[in-house]
Amino acid sequence: MTVFLTLSIITVLLLAFDFYCYNAIISVFKNWKPSTKNFFKITYWTYTILLIIGVFCSVYFKTVLFLSLKSIILVAFFLTFVCKVCMLPFLLIDDIRRLLIKLKKSKTPNRSNKEAIAGEPISRSSFLVKAGLVSAAVPLSSLSWGIISGAYDYQVRHVKLILPNLPKAFDGIKMGQISDIHSGSFYNKTAVKGGVEMLLKEKPDFIFFTGDLVNNLTNEVKDYQDIFSKVKAPLGVYSSLGNHDYGDYYFGKENSPAKVKNLQDMIKVHQIMGYDLLMNENRRLKVDGEEIGILGIENWGTGRFPKYGKMEEAVKNTEDLPVKLLLSHDPSHWRGEVLEKYPDIDTMFSGHTHGMQFGVRLNEMQWSPVQYIYKEWAGLYQEKHQQLYVNVGYGFLGYPGRVGVLPEITIFELKRA
Repeated sequence: MTVFLTLSIITVLLLAFDFYCYNAIISVFKNWKPSTKNFFKITYWTYTILLIIGVFCSVYFKTVLFLSLKSIILVAFFLTFVCKVCMLPFLLIDDIRRLLIKLKKSKTPNRSNKEAIAGEPISRSSFLVKAGLVSAAVPLSSLSWGIISGAYDYQVRHVKLILPNLPKAFDGIKMGQISDIHSGSFYNKTAVKGGVEMLLKEKPDFIFFTGDLVNNLTNEVKDYQDIFSKVKAPLGVYSSLGNHDYGDYYFGKENSPAKVKNLQDMIKVHQIMGYDLLMNENRRLKVDGEEIGILGIENWGTGRFPKYGKMEEAVKNTEDLPVKLLLSHDPSHWRGEVLEKYPDIDTMFSGHTHGMQFGVRLNEMQWSPVQYIYKEWAGLYQEKHQQLYVNVGYGFLGYPGRVGVLPEITIFELKRA
């Protein structure tokens, strides 16, 4: 009931917002023919009402068939909302300006009632509203281009990882990382396969997958299982679970037989694909008689994200290992626990943030709105002798595209000091 009430309040506010935008647009295009104006009215309000109904259905219906449609509805809602928010400042400026004119006792009353005079090409109101429409078109076009071009534009990033205690046998060895596959969002198998081929072309000696194979349910990976089964490496593929892999967003946080089975299916899928899934445990990676540790924990997040990870179990019997590499899906775990309690973890590998699938990522600088949520959100970070690498993800979630922060395949070269 609380959720319904919240959604109802938000709906009323959105309808008021839509009414405000609609009247502003109609006021500018007064010269439209009645048939054109009527067509616009029907189209505008039909789209708005269907979108709101779709959002309600997205919250209350959780059938498997509805999951893909839900993503489309939420993306449409997101794009529409962003466009209207971009237009809003211009409309407010115009209304405030007109209010001030009315309040001011003008010496030329006729001028106050009619903004545009002979010879004036466009009224200030028309200019501001049309400027608002143009500003709304900017995010619409860029986000639409991100869907067309950015969703599968895989980028291979090469990173030199300095590990002072690295055994000599591992010096120069190559490691790959992918994260956040979110197979339930994909709609282009050929492109997904192309990304896997790019990873394998780099010939990494071992590979990490740092969680979120699906969005909600394990069966989402069914159509892509054969593709990701091709991810192989001589020294193995090691994986961990992300917050989306447990079924929490479909079944809820409480355990149920269906939820337990979903997780068991997830573990089985990793086995079928040949991934060594680390659930609060570790492995010893041996090359020419020398060893390093690979540790993996279940999801450990801050705020609303679950803390299933148990580091105390993952580090058992690793005291003698000169280097320890940790797979932990959520980068907040690094600052939340690893730095404070586990100084022997040399480098942690994460994903989770997606770089918000929007921003700027250059060699010299990077920016994304997600940096105001996560201090470490993309790339390599270091605190004293410990390091963290955050991969911005292979797939996408919600918005089916990427703008500026493109899908990532990371290739590390491990080097001694």
